[in-house]
Amino acid sequence: MADSSREKSGFIKQAGILAVAGILSRVIGLLYNSPMTAIIGDEGNGYYEYAYKAYTIVLLISSYSIPSAISKVIAQRLAAKEYRNAHKIFKGALIYVTAVGGTASILLFFFADKMVNLSSSVTVLRFFAPTIFLSGIMGVLRGYFQAHRSMVQTSVSQIIEQFFNAAVSIWLAYILTGMVAAGESTKRAVYGAVGGAVGTGMGVVAGLLFMGGIYGLNRKMLRRRIERDKTPEDEGYGTILKMILLVVTPFILSTFIYNINTFLNQTIFNQAMLELKDMTEAGVSALNSAIGKATKISNIPIAISTAMSSALIPGIAGDFSQGRVQLCREKVGRAIRTTMYIAIPAAVGIGVLARPIMAVLYPQPEVLELSANLLTAMAAGVVLYSLSTLSSAVLQGIGRINSPVVNATVALVIQTVVLIATLFFTDMGIYAMAAAVVFYALLMCILNAISVRRHLEYRQEWDRTFLRPLLASIVMGAVAFGAYHGIYQLCSLNIVSLVVAVAAGVTVYFILTIIWEAVGEDELSWLPGSISLVRFLNGTHRLSRRAAKAESKENPNNAEYVDTDHNEEIHNQDAYSEEDYWLDD
Repeated sequence: MADSSREKSGFIKQAGILAVAGILSRVIGLLYNSPMTAIIGDEGNGYYEYAYKAYTIVLLISSYSIPSAISKVIAQRLAAKEYRNAHKIFKGALIYVTAVGGTASILLFFFADKMVNLSSSVTVLRFFAPTIFLSGIMGVLRGYFQAHRSMVQTSVSQIIEQFFNAAVSIWLAYILTGMVAAGESTKRAVYGAVGGAVGTGMGVVAGLLFMGGIYGLNRKMLRRRIERDKTPEDEGYGTILKMILLVVTPFILSTFIYNINTFLNQTIFNQAMLELKDMTEAGVSALNSAIGKATKISNIPIAISTAMSSALIPGIAGDFSQGRVQLCREKVGRAIRTTMYIAIPAAVGIGVLARPIMAVLYPQPEVLELSANLLTAMAAGVVLYSLSTLSSAVLQGIGRINSPVVNATVALVIQTVVLIATLFFTDMGIYAMAAAVVFYALLMCILNAISVRRHLEYRQEWDRTFLRPLLASIVMGAVAFGAYHGIYQLCSLNIVSLVVAVAAGVTVYFILTIIWEAVGEDELSWLPGSISLVRFLNGTHRLSRRAAKAESKENPNNAEYVDTDHNEEIHNQDAYSEEDYWLDD
């Protein structure tokens, strides 16, 4: 029982580390994207956004899924103490991404004009090509550490990557746009977007150097573990490469289909606007910029689910391979509850404060109102994307790697038909894209939920996971909305009013979820300063053994009740064996 509690607590902490890093990375991205847009304009930002989506699709096919796939395979070997085979899989994965990533980079450079239907985005896309090769190598290194259930290295590398991306992108955009005459607006926009593409590559270089350095520091420890390995049979590289291909391919298909909808939507939208509405490329690019801004903001809370997914896959893969199905169900329940605790209020907050948020981050007046309206329309997608991302990871972790592929394909086909019909037979325009994003995520949630229930026999608890956070979020939204407009009437300062509104909303939500016992100590343990926070909450007697017992009764997936008074020290320990501590040194 103690081991189970330690594993669950450690899993939440590791996911929390990755979540905080993901949020920080996205915040840095938002902060630098605002001055970038001011330098290159909405036209340039639109060219960059479209090229970036195309680059992401190729990245998904070649290397983006590598960390999750490799961490799953290596975690299974580590669970069986096969350290030598685990390291051989790591080296085999490097061979795989070198070949596939290099090929993808070359093809993207020469066939960029076949991927995007805005000619100005083609130039930008070609400057993204070398980054794909480097991203694959960095992905293998991240997956190797994640397989050991240590997310610190990946988290730090993400922050370093985004920091250098921001700094170099702004600097190059400023330098390159200054080389173009003031009257050549489109050329100036393209040059600025190219600066952003090169900055993305330099961020990956910085992250790769960090991950390589960390691996180098731990090579002696790795060698000692391999030398102690008593596994009777070694896997050959031919077998390993075949296994990597078999495991990675479904991951790639699932991730590719799951994410291609945004690129496909934008391509369909661009073609419709160019042909049906006779818009110019510059006009279409400005609309792309507007929805790109809304997407960037809505993606920040989705980082929680992405982090949970990365932390969930190796843990579930190891437990499932050892036959610990009940522990898998408990981890799934805890991951969903923690994710929804953040995603639901984030969606409500984004919905009610869309315009002031947009005015702070992207104050460009040309598309300010449109961007704010799109952000409100896409707010529900925060919850749906968070849940569908997590459920896809669950299916992959238990070996049902084809299920997310099938579900994503069905959802993509239905959504695409609806989007085309909406664009051709209504005047919704850019709002059709926002509606399509939310609709696709809803379909994925429904289909994945059916698959998880069938294959894991998992029954979702609704009261504490969804209902109580939703009710608290509605109250929070009303308070935040009133606080913003009240303060704005007094001082007419948008950023001051927004900060006060957010602070008031967060406080109200936090208090209500404690009073209504919607959150437990384990769900809060990933937060920075969690030890002091948990002690404070224990002092209020709001989080007591009553909440844990109630959870055990309400949630059929939780068969065990851990006495939090007698096991408090467990929450302050890592969930992994002593031999894994070297990864955090």
